[in-house]
Amino acid sequence: MNNENLKFVIVGHVDHGKSTLIGRLLYDTNSLPEGKIEEIKQLCESLGKDIEFGYIMDHLEEERDQGITIDTAQTFFTTKKRDYVIIDAPGHVEFVKNMISGASQAEAAVLIVDAQEGVKEQTKRHSYILRMLGLSQVIVVINKMDIVDYDQKRFETVKKDLFNFLSNIKIKPSYVIPISAKNGDFIANKSGNMNWYQGLTLLEALDTFKTKENANEKPLRYVVQDVYSFDKRIIAGRVESGIIRKGDRIKVLPSGEETRVKSVEEYLKNVTEAESGKSIGITTEDKLFIDRGNVIVNSSDLPAITNRIKANVFWMDRIPFKKGESLRFRCATQEVNCAIEKINKVINSSTLALIAEDASEIKNREVANIVIRTDKPVVVENFNTMEELGRFVLGREDTCAGGIITELE
Repeated sequence: MNNENLKFVIVGHVDHGKSTLIGRLLYDTNSLPEGKIEEIKQLCESLGKDIEFGYIMDHLEEERDQGITIDTAQTFFTTKKRDYVIIDAPGHVEFVKNMISGASQAEAAVLIVDAQEGVKEQTKRHSYILRMLGLSQVIVVINKMDIVDYDQKRFETVKKDLFNFLSNIKIKPSYVIPISAKNGDFIANKSGNMNWYQGLTLLEALDTFKTKENANEKPLRYVVQDVYSFDKRIIAGRVESGIIRKGDRIKVLPSGEETRVKSVEEYLKNVTEAESGKSIGITTEDKLFIDRGNVIVNSSDLPAITNRIKANVFWMDRIPFKKGESLRFRCATQEVNCAIEKINKVINSSTLALIAEDASEIKNREVANIVIRTDKPVVVENFNTMEELGRFVLGREDTCAGGIITELE
């Protein structure tokens, strides 16, 4: 089997079946811890119910809280083609925080819609976030087809309603699949319950998706997390893109000072290079001032160093932002004070209706096109050019907005 893995997120309106779908995916791919499904069956029998695959997630989350059995942030399963990672995103706020500021970034998304309830407010909101974050590999699953007696007309009605919205935000799903997560129709296996559907199962559709462009082939972006002084001075950080090698000529931003990599340091290993995704340490030939938030790059193909940024943001805090308020801007390990200098327009994230132009505030769950001015220059890039330095969060004490950089000045 290929060692390749693909990370994806499942989003949709509350109670449309996300937990059941995840439980079914784990069950159908034999990815559950030993004895887990027997526990769930016994629990359901004691309650007088058929097996509820949503309980699998409930149980795994209980164990996760206790720090046992599975990883704290991600759920895994495997097909014949590759490994998959489901990024945990219980709600739109957590989803945005995870996608923008988390270390793990989704390469694809599954948008789940209840066949009976149809397209709801959160369906639209999550769709908008997928668009804002640049996710183009999207599968729509219309779930709970068993509840509507596997009716093709109901499937087509929900599909049409959803497409009317998605076309306005320029999302074109790769597949639209009728499923029953409860009964397993078209998750891993085809089903005779919907002979009118001749397409792929969800797992077959996922297997057609491509993993992200090889980040090793991008320009070097080494984000400094800390500096330690032991018997030698080690600059600790993460290679967001590119490869860093012993002997490389590098530039430290925003200062612009140059030096060479003297060594690459990995615990208990003798290495001379590190590729994207690696958290490692380096030493340099010259003792420059380097601190958390600095970005180390090759001497060519530089990111922008600026204090003025145009961006799209999704406001997540219940307390509205009012013009003139100071916020914290966080991008990678950089953190500086900032102000929103101008709110060009504010949009309803569910209806896409224009709420205001040249506005003075942004309310909860609204999307805004803004101009940010930071107190100090930051090292950033257009999200469409380099995602690693093109996403950011804004905060008060906690994160209150997430966004992507659309233009640099």
